[in-house]
Amino acid sequence: MKEVAAVLVKALKMYMGFTATVTDWSPAGDEFSLVFDGNPLAEFVELPQERHGNLQYSQALCGAIRGALEMVHFEVTVAFVRDQLREGTDNEIRVRLVKKLDDHLPATED
Repeated sequence: MKEVAAVLVKALKMYMGFTATVTDWSPAGDEFSLVFDGNPLAEFVELPQERHGNLQYSQALCGAIRGALEMVHFEVTVAFVRDQLREGTDNEIRVRLVKKLDDHLPATED
């Protein structure tokens, strides 16, 4: 998982333009947090005064991370823990490995 975390940090810098740091590893090494200050998806967002439930404006980042890791055979859960839009000082995304997926090859037509 340490390699996965390192690649995620590089990908966020390359595709989103911000630098994240990996923190809070679980003792088992299957869970970590990505902490970052700037979030280009939320740069010009103003939330209304009244609360709109559990609206997570930048949840698309979590979906992109989950989808990318599924493509390389990792089933993960990804969730926003802290968000600057909701009075946080920084942003934190928690990534937890559920399992490594098996590589299934399609049957040949022999």
